[in-house]
Amino acid sequence: MNPKDTQLSVRNVNLSFGGTQALVNLGFDVRQGEILAIIGPNGAGKTSLLNCLNRFYKVESGSIQFEGYDLTKIAPHRIAGLGIARTFQNIALYTGLSTLDNLMAARHIHMHSGLLQSLIYWGFAHREDISHRMVVEEIIDFLEMEHIRRSIVGSLPYGLRKRVELGRALAMEPRLLLLDEPMTGMNLEEKEDMARFILDLHERQKTTILLIEHDMGLVMDIADRVVVLDFGVKIAEGSPQEIREDQQVIKAYLGEAR
Repeated sequence: MNPKDTQLSVRNVNLSFGGTQALVNLGFDVRQGEILAIIGPNGAGKTSLLNCLNRFYKVESGSIQFEGYDLTKIAPHRIAGLGIARTFQNIALYTGLSTLDNLMAARHIHMHSGLLQSLIYWGFAHREDISHRMVVEEIIDFLEMEHIRRSIVGSLPYGLRKRVELGRALAMEPRLLLLDEPMTGMNLEEKEDMARFILDLHERQKTTILLIEHDMGLVMDIADRVVVLDFGVKIAEGSPQEIREDQQVIKAYLGEAR
């Protein structure tokens, strides 16, 4: 791999909770513009990894480089400003607000109006608000959410709330998008829609995507490369075809015959 193609580099990352080692000397690279899937059995450390990337967790050792920045040395509230957005395994939305308002809330990192300008709501502040709304409306159109744009998120079905959460992440205009099990709890039709949105996003904007997902059929269909974790240890890395045939991966998922 050409180092210039590397957007995210994880090196020798260790994380533990008490006596439990969640990540063990973990290392891998994410290339610019690819879909990299992180898979593994329950408890493999997948979500813990994303929490380290977001600085929700502080790593014990190792480095995480994103476009020249060491994320382990950056305050958590600055991560989004670097161009990293995320969805969560357990939906984390403003349930009392509408779909439109949830997406507008994500635009705050791109807003430059001061308090006085916002209170007056004239000139620059007014024009800025219009430009942010245009971005949000494009996302609503892209994710086919026109019919729920004014709906209160807490009243929406689970699958649509997952779509709103993806839209909120996209509203941040990320260069690296972290998706933590975006299809959990969805029916087949909803999964197909979500897969289509992810692939369309990747094709249109070339956004780098780091995906955690338990649906192996979907992972094998959309991922460019796959990293496999087992009890915090990387046991395999390669193309979907290579991972599908890796005996160590098969053993981790299915167990060893006796």
